[in-house]
Amino acid sequence: MSQFKLYTRYTRQEWQQFQYDGPEIAPVQQLSDLVSLHDRLSQRDVREVYAPLVHYVDIAIRSAKKFQDTKDQFFTVYPEQPVQTPAVPFVIGISGSVAVGKSTTARVLHQLLKETYPNRKVEMLTTDGFLYPNAVLEQQGLLKRKGFPESYDMVALVNFMSMVKTSRESLRYPLYSHEIYDVVPNEYGIVDQPDILIVEGINVFQLPQNQQLYVSDFFDLSIYVDAESRNIRKWYRERFDLHMDLAQNDPSNYYYEISQQPREEAHEYADEIWYSINLPNLVQYIEPTRSRADIILHKADNHAIDSVYVRKY
Repeated sequence: MSQFKLYTRYTRQEWQQFQYDGPEIAPVQQLSDLVSLHDRLSQRDVREVYAPLVHYVDIAIRSAKKFQDTKDQFFTVYPEQPVQTPAVPFVIGISGSVAVGKSTTARVLHQLLKETYPNRKVEMLTTDGFLYPNAVLEQQGLLKRKGFPESYDMVALVNFMSMVKTSRESLRYPLYSHEIYDVVPNEYGIVDQPDILIVEGINVFQLPQNQQLYVSDFFDLSIYVDAESRNIRKWYRERFDLHMDLAQNDPSNYYYEISQQPREEAHEYADEIWYSINLPNLVQYIEPTRSRADIILHKADNHAIDSVYVRKY
């Protein structure tokens, strides 16, 4: 059975008409600062795709709040001692292939939600920091499998997400740098009891081995950014070229040594990474998780979202 039978497909023209009597969505200020190196996004995209998406998120947030209030009422035995469950973050998971533009989606949605809910704390993190450090991957013979499920400390990620939902304290998480292509030693991001948390990464819908809890178990809404693999490969090459340009005069950059080679040789290296790591990872582990998403944003070859799939149940 096709995964898409689980979804109702809306063309961009249909999707942009959807709205309800909710918060007004304003244009994003300094939009270019939120768009990834190789990606493209305009205020028209914000208006036609992301504004209805924010309205949909708002419906989901209201529904979750109403459900929790109803549960509290159900479990209240004595009216003078009402059950009041402490508020927990509404967590949005965003997944998709390397170079598909999921980071742009996460950042733009993050900014729009901050503007839509000025009195709520909206935070965002990427799961890249939960990769094992390169030294550990090399020691375990996994450096050439970087990005595959076994290269992530999924136990730590699941434990972190459990704390996000249950703890009343600030939590720290490891940071990753694409400039050094590694987890940053002794540097951490902070999640401080947000009302809404966006979690972005290629692995957030995957099922870790020998685990009773999955990362996606902690999501209240999940989004998958989708595109044809041939387009993702093209975008990966474009992003690689931009990394080469930025690294040419920066010896501290992971790509510096590669950037000193003739560009044709650098492209051969990029193709090797794509066909030996990124494409197999997409086909075997990332794309099969697409059916776990509540919403699928499909991108055309020009980066524009041309279809939105919404789960039927």
